Amino acid sequence: MSPTTAEARAVEAANQAFYDAVETSDLDALEAIVLTGPLAESVSVVHPGWPVLRGRREVLRSYALIMASTEYIQFFLTDVEVAVDGDTALVTCTENILTGGPAEEDGSAGSLVGGLVVATNVFRRTPEGWRLWVHHGSPVLADDEESDDGPGAGPGAAGDPDE
Repeated sequence: MSPTTAEARAVEAANQAFYDAVETSDLDALEAIVLTGPLAESVSVVHPGWPVLRGRREVLRSYALIMASTEYIQFFLTDVEVAVDGDTALVTCTENILTGGPAEEDGSAGSLVGGLVVATNVFRRTPEGWRLWVHHGSPVLADDEESDDGPGAGPGAAGDPDE
């Protein structure tokens, strides 16, 4: 296994640890994966629909709020791509998210809702391993009927003969 492949696998494992911590509402595990030290104040997150949050403390607070108000969440990651350059790594992926409300009175699962978010996660190499520096999630708003030509390729797009 080449060093690049080993590094990419280590980054992918750190990325998965991040999602596992959120899924299990394990704030201690999340704190362990989020960057500390001199760059702690530059840690940032953009949750879908939220403004940019900066600083390790504010980022962890946001996750604590999400964990406290989310009964169930599960991530199925697809399209995972990892790039490593020195002490910085970039992960892009699609978060196929399944969330649920409180359990029904009979103990059965509450209603489940699915959604798609594209995410960019930036990791920084530390003596303790790869740590999350930036997470940016953006909801996928396009439906299945969107043209294969990409965003903005519908009627009225530049060069569209139907203009």
